[in-house]
Amino acid sequence: MIRLDPMRAFLLALSLLSLPVAATALSATPVVAQDAAAASYPQGKLPDTAKPTAYRLELTIVPSKPRFSGKTEIDVAVKEQTSTLFIHGRDLKVSSATVEQNGKTIKAKYTQVDPLGVVRLDFAKPVAAGKATLKFEYDAPFGDTAAGLYRIQVDGEWYVWSQFQSIDARSAFPSFDEPGYKTSFKVTLLTPDKMEAASNFPRHFAQDEPGGRLVRHIFYPTSPLPTYLMAFAVGPFAVVEGVVPPTPQRNVPLPIRILATQPNKGKLAYALKETGPIVAHLEAYFNQAFPYPKLDQVGSPVMPGAMENAGLDIYGDNILLLDDGADTEQKRSFGMIVAHELSHQWFGDYVTPAWWDDIWLNESFANWMGYRIGNEWRPELNIGAGAIDEAFAAMDTDALKVGRPIRQPIINNADIDQAFDSITYGKGGQVVAMVAGYLGDERFRNGVRLHMSRHPHGNATTDQFFGNLADAAQDPRVLESMKSFIYQQGFPVVEFSHVGGYLVAKQSRYAPLGSDAASQTWTIPLCLRRGAEEGCYMLDKVEGSLGTDVAGELMPNLGGTGYYRFALTPEDWDALIATGGTLKGGEGLAASDSLWAQFAAGKLDPARLISAARVMATNPDSRVAVDGGARLAGLRRKGLVAEDATADYRRVMAGIYGPRLAALGFDPKAGAHASDTPDTQSLRTNLVDLMADDAHDEALRAKLKAAAAAYLAGDNSALDQSILGLALAVHVEDGGLPAAKALFETAMTSTDELFRASAAGAVTNGATPDTATWLFGVLLSDNRLRATERLGLLAGLMRQPKSRDITFDWYVANYEALSKGTGIFSATRLQTLGGGYCSAERANQLDAALRAKVVAGGRGTLSFDRTLEKVRNCGVLKDAKAAEVTQAFKSAS
Repeated sequence: MIRLDPMRAFLLALSLLSLPVAATALSATPVVAQDAAAASYPQGKLPDTAKPTAYRLELTIVPSKPRFSGKTEIDVAVKEQTSTLFIHGRDLKVSSATVEQNGKTIKAKYTQVDPLGVVRLDFAKPVAAGKATLKFEYDAPFGDTAAGLYRIQVDGEWYVWSQFQSIDARSAFPSFDEPGYKTSFKVTLLTPDKMEAASNFPRHFAQDEPGGRLVRHIFYPTSPLPTYLMAFAVGPFAVVEGVVPPTPQRNVPLPIRILATQPNKGKLAYALKETGPIVAHLEAYFNQAFPYPKLDQVGSPVMPGAMENAGLDIYGDNILLLDDGADTEQKRSFGMIVAHELSHQWFGDYVTPAWWDDIWLNESFANWMGYRIGNEWRPELNIGAGAIDEAFAAMDTDALKVGRPIRQPIINNADIDQAFDSITYGKGGQVVAMVAGYLGDERFRNGVRLHMSRHPHGNATTDQFFGNLADAAQDPRVLESMKSFIYQQGFPVVEFSHVGGYLVAKQSRYAPLGSDAASQTWTIPLCLRRGAEEGCYMLDKVEGSLGTDVAGELMPNLGGTGYYRFALTPEDWDALIATGGTLKGGEGLAASDSLWAQFAAGKLDPARLISAARVMATNPDSRVAVDGGARLAGLRRKGLVAEDATADYRRVMAGIYGPRLAALGFDPKAGAHASDTPDTQSLRTNLVDLMADDAHDEALRAKLKAAAAAYLAGDNSALDQSILGLALAVHVEDGGLPAAKALFETAMTSTDELFRASAAGAVTNGATPDTATWLFGVLLSDNRLRATERLGLLAGLMRQPKSRDITFDWYVANYEALSKGTGIFSATRLQTLGGGYCSAERANQLDAALRAKVVAGGRGTLSFDRTLEKVRNCGVLKDAKAAEVTQAFKSAS
């Protein structure tokens, strides 16, 4: 699974990060027992009294109705005689619950005893050890966001999708909702006529029900699967079909389909054409055929990420559905995320974690594979460098005192979704890349293949993965290195010095200014370049010599793939920065990140940041060229640039990035720069952003506003998709509240999901208290707004300095209402909305105002506590360095 900010999914090659997550959605009105006996129930793993051996699911799904109904049969193996059994189910209105054993039927009392979906079955008579079948009849409400079975109306038609990871399958059917239980599922869906119905395996046949109102769709039994990988999609979908031709690993064609809501029927061709090559690259890596008999990929308008359901992947519309004008960022996002989700079909679906504390095995590996295979699929898109961006972003979270290691024991249901964060994705993916790079591609790949072969359609633990890797790698140091990063929170900073003609490396735990951290050591695969000479070392002590000094600049993170930061002497920094215009992409990003990390630790003059940004701006790599600018913009957003230095800030930004944009040229019309390379197109888009927003170039802003006005008047050729969101944002910022209101109305009536997301993201740009007051009136009352859009608009208001304080008061007052119905993708996003502040005082206010509400939500407090620490740390840096930063901009030429 991968998760994106719903308001910016179409712009991201990906970061998940972007995306904190916590425990699963709660119903607004959970049916939970209040009797004394309910006080004792499992809050994590279920007791092993019984285990499922097969499921038969029959769901009646009529998308136009607010509820669905179901019949579920679960064959179980009962370990010992019992009168009580715990299973899972959440907010299901159960009309009948029985157990059949040895030809006899025993009634059961069904009681939900926990809001997160733990159910106690009390049998009228004891159930004996042996085989038995649990039977249930029930109905339940559809959700309106990506959790459980949910429905959305698009252009007057209703559609239904599922999203079950991590523990939302229980809101669709009674179950043993844990990854360790893998069984076959026989699925039957009853739907209205002329609707497409899809599930994990191919449809066997369909027949009309008596009366002709419903059609019964019967699917082939699945391979063994856990509940969270089951999936359904029902509605009047537009569908295109094709096949992936045979490969050396698969001697028959693989049927594939792309499904989308009807307004997107013209955006299916790209995914149909490009999915096949990605599948073929993955089959070659695993040396194994695609594990399932077909592949459906489905677009959903409210999926802010994607999910790897076996044989039926579901994506946000703007990730999967691209038209002829799709820009570089959309293509990067498509390639990385499709490769990520499809790699899960092997690593996660075919071989599944035994419990949620091993979910990092799924997500860290798939994140690495997403970038790797995406790069193989379309090298010209420069997808692979996104992994380095994501890893360095994860370091900002990993540097906090509040946190967790990649692998952490999961004890309670409320803790499960906290494992789906930037530590698992960004850090975990980079650790995999670091170890694979040190070990060598062939040996690491052989370990992965061995892992697949030893656990077919089964479950595996972290220790089993390590064992398989060890058997293939035959290098215990590499495993010790991987374990040191996986089982420890935090990461090292490696300080380099020159002693007696030798290069010396010393490691310590990185900490930002004002923070302290316990001493730790890692076994670091340290790969570096000195001039033209490259070498790798295993640093497993606090300090070690790396041999005789060699002339030339020192780049301590070869390729940028190491999960560590570095500190250099002033002379070494100057030498490295001087080469910033020619550094390879990953190394340029690593140099910029470590440079800025030293500033955040209070150990580097801010003037050097401006100098480095100026040199890096000439780099041919689109990411490296603007990385410094994005970070300088962050200083302004956090208030480290005084108001009286605004003109100097804009002058400096214009001086750094204006010449590069002028050399490239810019025309906002659709397709005006289609002949440029994808990386050049991406660079131009980012330069336009920096010049229009941070440099506040009036001529450029006028050009964008004129193009936006023409576009909104009906001229779709006036704006290229790559700058759609930016042009609309400038249009709103300068047009004020009337422009925001008009754009909001246009967005709510649009059937173009890309425009709707871009417009909704632009509505809050430059927001004032008046803008916020108007939006407060619609956030909880306008039924056209989707749940994800409500959170996105609120986040947008919190990002704007003028609207932040009034929005914070409203956010606190309405926290409970806003939290209803949020699923895995959005739940703790609500906890982090105060993260734009930058002061210890405000962190204390956040804590006092929200902690009780966060705790009452039952979703854990990790994301909230991280937010508070970031706000405090920012305040410390601001108090210590704001004057220096301001002076650096005033003094810069």
